Amino acid sequence: MTHDTVLLDVDGTLIDSTYHHAIAWHRAFGDYGIDLPMWRIHRAIGMGGDRLITAVAGAEVEERLGDVLRTAHGEKYEEIAEDVGPLPGARELVQFLGERFIVALGSSGSPEHTSLALEKVGLGEHDIAAATSSGDADSSKPAPDILRAALEQAGGTSAIVIGDAPYDIVAAARMGAPCIAVRTGGFGPAELEAAGAILVVDGLPELLEADWDALARATPPAGAEDDPPVL
Repeated sequence: MTHDTVLLDVDGTLIDSTYHHAIAWHRAFGDYGIDLPMWRIHRAIGMGGDRLITAVAGAEVEERLGDVLRTAHGEKYEEIAEDVGPLPGARELVQFLGERFIVALGSSGSPEHTSLALEKVGLGEHDIAAATSSGDADSSKPAPDILRAALEQAGGTSAIVIGDAPYDIVAAARMGAPCIAVRTGGFGPAELEAAGAILVVDGLPELLEADWDALARATPPAGAEDDPPVL
């Protein structure tokens, strides 16, 4: 099968926001007396907010403060969002892919966040076929729901995914899609390869020179559906 669609993650893939989200979560937890090291939070960036709190702070904190912490994270992120910029090659890659594939964004953020990300990258809604948000899926990455929703909304039949975290790779594999990983989320190549990435690159500009005829026929490796370790 030849893939007709490319699904792109947003945070850490198109915009350089991974560490801003880590800072926002760290400040949100701190406001409620929960002292977590930054590295532990960073390790969970890429999974949805509905999973992150349990992953880094435990089920009791999620049960007691989950919704409050998610709201606080959003507020803390907004305070520093103006400092977030596009990752090199983001606009060029989306436009390049748009000439060859259906292109959609598989994000579990808010619609406002996705619109702002597009603006930062220098793109508009006309540059993509669809963009998902948190309301489009019951479960966030590493569940495949948000990617399936993006593929359906875009009108595609089969996809290849580009993301920056092991959670993107596993979510892709769970819908039968291969995933290209960029290191811009702060995960190393060995970890991304172990999670099942079919290709790992340092940044998006490298993908302008990739063999897309071959990538469009790629399949995820066996076992890539397994949960990645968070910590």
